[in-house]
This record gives sequence, structure tokens and C-alpha cells, in this order.
Amino acid sequence: MKIDKIQIRVRYGETDQMGVVYHGNYALYLEMGRIEWLRKLGISYKIMEENGIMLPVISLNINYKKSAGYDDVINVKTQLKRRPTARIEFEYEITDLKGEILTTAETTLVFIDMKTNRPTKAPKYLLDLLDE
Repeated sequence: MKIDKIQIRVRYGETDQMGVVYHGNYALYLEMGRIEWLRKLGISYKIMEENGIMLPVISLNINYKKSAGYDDVINVKTQLKRRPTARIEFEYEITDLKGEILTTAETTLVFIDMKTNRPTKAPKYLLDLLDE
């Protein structure tokens, strides 16, 4: 399945008193990876919402292996787990510049029709882009 990678430099405000990334900030890194994955596919959250589709996270699983610290550069690899249905699932791997795994994670999001506030199938335009 399609893979994308981004680099992020850890900012001071993302760390705790010990100088390591606060665990809750990893969810933000995953979101950044997911948004860029979609953008490089040709889709933005903004346009999806303008077309009446929301994409909330319904499941998040993070496994912490090693800490990242202030000013470290980390790589976030985002990969589609399987072809979307009413759900879209991603796998992530966050590594340091040496390639050591810091964190692995998975998220599941669901396509929601904003008019009915109910789950709906993945938009055809997204499926078409995946087939290219």
C-alpha cells in the first residue's frame, strides 16, 4: 500500500521536564504524517470536509520503544494498512536519523457523512486515486 515519509524537528514545547517528547505529542506527529500522506495522494482534509465528509479517529494504538528529545529530527513513515471501506487504517513508524525505531503506531479513522452524522463509504475520488 502507499507509503509517505516526513521529517519533523522536535520543538522545545513538545518536550517534558526531562527534555523528551511528551507522550501525547506523538498523536500530533501521526496526524501530521496522515495529513501529508493524503495531501500527496491529492486530497486535503479541508476539501473532504467541504464535500461533506469528516474523518475522525476512532482508534489509536502507540508503542513507545525509545525517546526523542528536543531538537532531534525524526522521520514519520505513514502507510495505508488496507484499502479503505467505511474505515481507513494507517500504520506508522517513527525513527531517528540513524534509522532506529522510536515508536510504532496504528490509527483507524471512519468516514462520516456530515449531513447524517453517520458512517459512510470511502469517497470514490479517494479510491480512484489509490488505484492510479
